[in-house]
Amino acid sequence: MTVAELSQDLVWAAATALTVALVAFAIDLSRLAGRADLERADARADAKVQGADRAEVLASAGSSSASPYGPDAAGADADPAGEPVVVPEPSRKAANIGISLTWLGTALLLVAIVTRGIAAGRTPWANMYEFTLVGAFVALAVFLGVSLKRDVRFLGSFVTGLAVLFLVLAQNAFFVVATGVQPALQSYWLVIHVGVAIIATGIFTVAFVTSVLQLLRDSRDSGNAFLGARGWRWLDSTPRPLQLEALSFRLNAVAFVLWTFTIIGGAIWAEHAWGRYWGWDPKEVWSFVVWIVYAAYLHARTTRGWSGRRAAYFVIVGYACVLFNFTGVNLLFDGKHSYSGLNPGD
Repeated sequence: MTVAELSQDLVWAAATALTVALVAFAIDLSRLAGRADLERADARADAKVQGADRAEVLASAGSSSASPYGPDAAGADADPAGEPVVVPEPSRKAANIGISLTWLGTALLLVAIVTRGIAAGRTPWANMYEFTLVGAFVALAVFLGVSLKRDVRFLGSFVTGLAVLFLVLAQNAFFVVATGVQPALQSYWLVIHVGVAIIATGIFTVAFVTSVLQLLRDSRDSGNAFLGARGWRWLDSTPRPLQLEALSFRLNAVAFVLWTFTIIGGAIWAEHAWGRYWGWDPKEVWSFVVWIVYAAYLHARTTRGWSGRRAAYFVIVGYACVLFNFTGVNLLFDGKHSYSGLNPGD
């Protein structure tokens, strides 16, 4: 077995571990949803004894305290008479297993990336295949890093799910043999410029997941008929929309700074490689489009009061531009940044 083949096997091993982690996180959300159902059942049972007014208060309390991530998350809720309504805490073993498997999958993916670099004899992020691997790794690393500071296990199923999707797509659609790079890429700017772009993309990915959950939770809380169905009750186990929006904003703010450096660093590299800072190449244009969208989002939210659903839609549009910049620009347009390795002309 060659080092390149070992790298491929490690990618599949990482995808397997992350798939099991996805299932573990999903089981955790399901159990938390069961806790919410138990709270509401307790409220309805107690209402038969205490009366209709008490029922309304307890039903409201049961709905708001269903999430273990908010400031009102606790094992006992106070009723109008001051007596606690004790709700047993659900087991979080599944979530802990998910976190452990995510650490394992991320470590395997890191080794896969390192061995890919050894096989190619260069920095392992010079084409779409490698960018996808490293981008998935960064998204997982961001999730795990944030989880060390705060409980974000509710994101686990979605971050690991996207990572598995990216890895499978990379292996089946973007794979290229590990070789050297074109002369234009033989520069330390490959490490700096592309490396920072990948880190920004990974952070954008986690922020995107958070904003999607924000929209789903907000729609359910607003009485959406479809999301109000029993099959979506796991949304009650996620933080409230305002908390999700705040987390997404912080992540996007960090990623935006990195993306700004990506554009500046790319211009400096372009001047060294092609003798000009900016040439309206498709990749340059769409990188700027991404910057404009996220700049508008941050500006609108901080100075114009655009929050809630409007801010979340901004994030989703921005991430769609990020994905198109990575896939569509590489595959549909010819330009100086066509280094996907998938086109005959590359």
